Amino acid sequence: MSLNRHKNHKSENVSGEIDLHGLTVDEALPRLDSFLHAAYQAGYYQVYIVHGKGSGILRREVGRYLSSHSLVHSHQLADRYHGSDGATRVILSNR
Repeated sequence: MSLNRHKNHKSENVSGEIDLHGLTVDEALPRLDSFLHAAYQAGYYQVYIVHGKGSGILRREVGRYLSSHSLVHSHQLADRYHGSDGATRVILSNR
């Protein structure tokens, strides 16, 4: 998976992907928030969230959360090479 960063990134220890599948919504959302902030600070402008396919509850709630997150410019289900409907591609804002 090719993940893109702005040229001025601050940390090499931040991944461009987080795996949330198997977690409850209450467990996943705080981790997602921390991940988004760390990825933004590291200079990523595109990241992936793996939520799994399952019943769709986590995917739906992750999407709802991303829709109102201040660091998120846009999000959509990943393409077939990056997890299809088991993952979400996020473009971070460049504020």
